[in-house]
Amino acid sequence: MTDAAARIPINGDGTARARAGRFPAGEAVDAGPPVEARGLHRTYRGVAGPELHILRGVDLALDWGEAVAIVGASGSGKSTLLHLLGALDRPSAGSVHIGGTDVATLGDTEAAKLRNNRIGFVFQFHHLLRDFTALENVMVPALIRGDDPEAARSRAADLLGQVGLGGRLGHRPRQLSGGEQQRVAVARALVNEPYVLLADEPTGDLDTATSRDVQDLLFEMKERHGVALAVVTHNRELASKAERVLRLREGILDNV
Repeated sequence: MTDAAARIPINGDGTARARAGRFPAGEAVDAGPPVEARGLHRTYRGVAGPELHILRGVDLALDWGEAVAIVGASGSGKSTLLHLLGALDRPSAGSVHIGGTDVATLGDTEAAKLRNNRIGFVFQFHHLLRDFTALENVMVPALIRGDDPEAARSRAADLLGQVGLGGRLGHRPRQLSGGEQQRVAVARALVNEPYVLLADEPTGDLDTATSRDVQDLLFEMKERHGVALAVVTHNRELASKAERVLRLREGILDNV
């Protein structure tokens, strides 16, 4: 475990559970948390306005199999934090480690590869490719990684079965309900066996009943695949299912 990981509370008792056998043979990784952020700052400077300080020294470590909910007012920087944890953005200061790799040491191409291989994303809007079938949508990250097409197809079909869509492999997004499309997005997020699943308002565009179904699915898949889960949400019911609930306010992340 890195010195930073030793200082950042992970579980309630401050312990970490490195998931034995999680990493591919021969891959050198840190023994600590799958995702670790230390001292994150993110500022934006407008063309003529003052500098906006969105995050102010955020520390966060996610443990294997742990679910963390991040709540806060609209505009508080929750999505900004998630984008930094997922290497979609770079911090103004501080560090993000994914599987022990410091994202700051990577070029854009290397960061994109790490993101595709080790981070699964689920957004409020599913962002499925409309002309691709459910099966093809789930296969895409594996094909980008260079996996054998038949192996990718088999794994995608298995995941779609796990999310309850085993009979809908050949359907395109327009032939699926909103909840079904989000299930496809969850399967796609897991196809490369990521270390962490990052979900940004994953039920925000769904009705109440469908929202609960997708909530249950996220936590079921988190348990089944042993990934860390960080979810940004305004949904109190969804947040209450996480082991930890953190509030982002005025750029500071605190326990609720």
